[in-house]
Amino acid sequence: MLSPLTTYELHAPNDLEILHLTDDSRAVRRGSLFAALRGAKEDGARFLADALRKGAACALCESPPDVDMPYVLVPDSRCALALMAAAWYGGPAARMTMLGVTGTNGKTTTTYLLKQMLEQTLQAKVGLIGTNQNMIGDTILSAERTTPGTLELQRLLARMAEEGCTHVVMEVSSHALTQHRAAGILFDVGIFTNLTQDHLDYHGTMEAYCDAKARLFRQCRAAAVNGDSKWASRVMDGADCPRLSFGQNLTNDIVGWHPRYENDRVRFTVSDEEEHYATEIRIPGEFSLYNALGALTAMKLLGVPLETAAKALPDCKGVRGRCEVVPTDTDYTVLIDYAHTPDGLKNILETVCGFAQNRVLAVFGCGGDRDRTKRARMGRVAA
Repeated sequence: MLSPLTTYELHAPNDLEILHLTDDSRAVRRGSLFAALRGAKEDGARFLADALRKGAACALCESPPDVDMPYVLVPDSRCALALMAAAWYGGPAARMTMLGVTGTNGKTTTTYLLKQMLEQTLQAKVGLIGTNQNMIGDTILSAERTTPGTLELQRLLARMAEEGCTHVVMEVSSHALTQHRAAGILFDVGIFTNLTQDHLDYHGTMEAYCDAKARLFRQCRAAAVNGDSKWASRVMDGADCPRLSFGQNLTNDIVGWHPRYENDRVRFTVSDEEEHYATEIRIPGEFSLYNALGALTAMKLLGVPLETAAKALPDCKGVRGRCEVVPTDTDYTVLIDYAHTPDGLKNILETVCGFAQNRVLAVFGCGGDRDRTKRARMGRVAA
């Protein structure tokens, strides 16, 4: 029985990964499988000779290697690596109930809401994978990116299964979906929050960005979809799983009726065709209403009665940096929000302007060398 020992990257960040294997965990002799991944900047096939010198015994590649070594030829090395990693770790996702959340904004808050609601209603031990941190129950683990790399993800899922998690809630980014990091995982429920401009430096167009998100719903048993988004139809194109839509429009399956926006919460009535329950989410803003509706819809798809989920929602806490109120002993309110897109900044400023009694002062930044095209738009939004 082969067992994994370690992973490391060569000098081509985000493009190359090596999985070391041995036929016996006690054996001295070691071999390795080198996955020649095609990245945005480098093609891993260029490093096969280097990998061979470092101990690789076999290559996973999309074309025959130029060096003399055993190899496995596959149409897509990233997808193949993900499937192999899932099998290598014993298919941990199949042993737990998996929920995947994708969208431009709201992913982190939605995953935290779902984790707390599952713990309250089902007394479940829940794993969380996302931007801020990873969690196994109450244990906090560091996170370097929204969705971990292929091998890291499967190793983390295996640890969650071994430590008794029955459910996993994870953010699934468009980058991860394009790079097949979650290939081999069948999600019990996929949630689509919204789609606004972001990551166009990577995807090029909004259509390509949407199509990347849409990949999630081709590997789901059921879907909870923001029916008020103009991208809802496209994001579900090609998906044949059952779905429930949510939003404020009365054509949705789950509707947020008569929302009342306050400076620290949103009160509303959640309704389907047969049931109506008053509830609240203790995070201000219209976006909080949509995050709550997405979580409530996902819970319903898991078989949790809508009334039960609605009763649990008021006890759920928000995420640090997401419309977070900073306590002060002054006569003004300070909020911190991780708005990093034009739409996200617009949402938080409109929310604040909706309940602020006097002036609103905004300080924001858009650093880094990624999607620079949104900087001017964010400046106009703030102005």
